[in-house]
Amino acid sequence: MNLIAHYTDNMIEAGCDEAGRGCLAGPVVAAAVILDRNKDYPMLDDSKKLTEKQRKKLREVIMQEALAYGIGIVDNNEIDEINILNASFLAMHRAVEQLKIKPEFLLIDGNRFNPYKDIKHQCIVGGDAKYQAIAAASILAKTTRDAMMEEYDLQYPMYNWKKNKGYPTLEHKNAVAEHGTTPLHRMTFNMTIQLKLF
Repeated sequence: MNLIAHYTDNMIEAGCDEAGRGCLAGPVVAAAVILDRNKDYPMLDDSKKLTEKQRKKLREVIMQEALAYGIGIVDNNEIDEINILNASFLAMHRAVEQLKIKPEFLLIDGNRFNPYKDIKHQCIVGGDAKYQAIAAASILAKTTRDAMMEEYDLQYPMYNWKKNKGYPTLEHKNAVAEHGTTPLHRMTFNMTIQLKLF
């Protein structure tokens, strides 16, 4: 089933989504995307339903064909300071700030959001599987963050971030138990509790 192209009839819409919220290490990354209303993007889908190869290919299409896109990053230290929920909202705000066209309406993936300036918004649970602009944002956020974690893996190969991308896999938790944490780990994510999960 094709995703819905637009939420409003004639407003400039930006879809927003984030990646990395449930990770033990690395940043949370958000993207905001304004798609051309005169085009359809039937190939877009929730980034979690796509293969890595498909996401990378679609990333190039989005960056070339979107009217505007922005990326927002909140690192692990900021996450520890303001908590992951607020960090997710801040990452989205930073992504919207990067847009070269000011949106009139924000489509947010999820059920909560801190309003951004005077721009109206609508939260949509599972929005990345419903609306094209949110799907595009989910792809940009995911591919950007994955690339960052692959770079970090070169510094800290024992955690295998090139594969698990910082998520709390058994391998990652075992590596934390053996090697301890890095400057990229989120210290407010209780590692002791995480380690007791296996």
